[in-house]
Amino acid sequence: MKVAKFGGSSVASASQIRKVGTIIKDDPTRKFVVVSAPGKRSDNDTKITDLLIQISTKHIHNEPITDLYETIIDRFQSITDELHISEEVLQDIQHALDDAIQSTTCDHTEKLKAFGEDSSAKIVAAYLQSIGLQASYIHPAQAGLFVTNEPGDAQVLSESFEYLYKLRDKSGIIVIPGFFGVSKTNDIITFSRGGSDITGSIVAAGVQARLYENFTDVDSVYSVNPQFVHEPKEIAELTYKEMRELSYAGFSVFHDEALIPAFKNQIPVCIKNTNNPTAKGTMIVSEKNPEIDCVVGIASDEGFCSFYMSKYLMNREVGFGRKLLHILEDEHISFEHAPSGIDDITIILRQDQLTPEKEQRIVQRIKEELQVDTLKIKKDLAIIMVVGEGMKSTIGMAKRATAALADAHVNIDMINQGSSEVSMMFGIHVEGLERAIQSLYQAYFES
Repeated sequence: MKVAKFGGSSVASASQIRKVGTIIKDDPTRKFVVVSAPGKRSDNDTKITDLLIQISTKHIHNEPITDLYETIIDRFQSITDELHISEEVLQDIQHALDDAIQSTTCDHTEKLKAFGEDSSAKIVAAYLQSIGLQASYIHPAQAGLFVTNEPGDAQVLSESFEYLYKLRDKSGIIVIPGFFGVSKTNDIITFSRGGSDITGSIVAAGVQARLYENFTDVDSVYSVNPQFVHEPKEIAELTYKEMRELSYAGFSVFHDEALIPAFKNQIPVCIKNTNNPTAKGTMIVSEKNPEIDCVVGIASDEGFCSFYMSKYLMNREVGFGRKLLHILEDEHISFEHAPSGIDDITIILRQDQLTPEKEQRIVQRIKEELQVDTLKIKKDLAIIMVVGEGMKSTIGMAKRATAALADAHVNIDMINQGSSEVSMMFGIHVEGLERAIQSLYQAYFES
């Protein structure tokens, strides 16, 4: 039994949904289908979810929404018309959109954000029925997918897995919308953006699937972003830990929280291409055989800043770290990394968390409460992750990386290897990111 999740590009149009139908029909073990909202049909197109968020914002401010409303309904109508699906499906979708817009409950925005996935699931289920498959649409409330009441950041509740397991007894193919669950008070609550991947992983864990297939628009995961390197090496197999590190550092194939339910239940994941379903794809597994060339990928992300602090005998000052993190907590700021020495520490933050006011308060409190000797702030940093199981026990990994960065004339602002067994992290100024990635790729994959 497999769970197949189809991303926004896979359900963006009628022609793409036909491909989904063929994929499901070709493999009877694909019993559970999870779908995203329709994505972009072309580079200048707009995702349905983005349109829905615009409607929510305008409606809250009493601004006209007619054009956006008609754009969304026309988009779904073009899909249902081309697929020759019953008019009742479109009417149901339109009524659901009206209900979401007119809702006066606290989950008004959540209903709108979830509408795209819910509509996709109704359409896909109806299309599968039209091509002779026994298929049914199941709302997360019916499936028992219960989540915490944290709009935009829902976490699955443990009892959900027991309810989901019971779906195994239901005959035919089950189509479930991604991206949202329901609270114990039956309110719609969404996961973080890109959370349809999370739904797929939760369903796979709940029904104890043999395989979780995640269909997207690429044949496999690449070892580096193709924007930086032409035709980079494809990755045939990854571990969960490796994929988690790569996802965190900018790999857009997977939402970085998506694999956690599958990881906990040791369900293998395969990334496949809706447009080329016969390609092998990339397998993500709990364990794999060690390799001599242990580096599997190089990922990067922008938008970081660092707070560097030094103080003589910092290591002997009990409570220094707690006080520092308490200052950040008071400002509702999370930190990403915190490499340290005996007299210094650096805190890496997502730069978009800082407003000028917050930055001023943090600086003032660090100086007054921690009495540091030095405080320096660096902005516009990029993080590079060199990822691979076995790196920590392989001689020369760090040397190759630092030599590659030196060859690219890129200065290292920060390096952190000790906290992870599967990755090395480098902080550099964003200006040198492309050169750095290209040089690192050459060092690990071409030399």
